[in-house]
Amino acid sequence: QVQVVESGGGLVQAGGSLRLSCAASGPINSQYALGWFRQPPGKEREFVAGIRWSAGYTHYNDSIKDRVTISRDVAGDTVDLQMNSLKPEDTAIYYCAVVQTVGIPSYARLYDTWGQGTQVTVSS
Repeated sequence: QVQVVESGGGLVQAGGSLRLSCAASGPINSQYALGWFRQPPGKEREFVAGIRWSAGYTHYNDSIKDRVTISRDVAGDTVDLQMNSLKPEDTAIYYCAVVQTVGIPSYARLYDTWGQGTQVTVSS
């Protein structure tokens, strides 16, 4: 089955940048969407950005779209999330997830395969 693994989290100062990567393995194909989500301490998981696996169409959370870019590295079968101008409120565990579906869902419950998450901490 399809599996995803996140990497690239860490500690960064406010105003800095970080690039997260989600590596996918297994029979992932054009019917899949991949989403990046985050879960701050004590809060619900929220959608950050998503991408269609083959077509490359993207969808962003309006609240953060000016500071993040999602992209796919075709050669490496990875989807990266570039985050700029980071703020302390961006501190969260960041997850990637995939689902075989149409479009790019923004609801976490619609995704059925998740990675273990990677911690991002932004200091003030």
